[in-house]
Amino acid sequence: MAAPKVLVTDDAMFMRLMLKDILTKHGFEVIAEAENGIQAVQKYKECKPDLVTMDIVMPEMDGITAVKNIISHDPAAKIVMCTAMGQQALVIEAMGAGAKDFITKPFSPAKVIETLRKFT
Repeated sequence: MAAPKVLVTDDAMFMRLMLKDILTKHGFEVIAEAENGIQAVQKYKECKPDLVTMDIVMPEMDGITAVKNIISHDPAAKIVMCTAMGQQALVIEAMGAGAKDFITKPFSPAKVIETLRKFT
């Protein structure tokens, strides 16, 4: 079985590196990274990943707007939000926009993998 392809989106490089490290150690392939919603939408269209991890609060275009854009392009997109504690209202809005699930920072590798495996 081919490794699930993931687009990792976060404005903080260390968060992208951390997620990439967790994912590659568990058999996922990180095929692209984005640091804001505009890049995430472009890279989604270019790379057609199996899964997207999407930060909520980012410059230029936030994660919720990016989710809406990706879902309008591909209603079957599987997007998992990455959220800090205390962003429940934003998570609910993101899920309403089409996100499938969420993981909370700071990331527990086991929880990240368990959540993403549900969609592969």
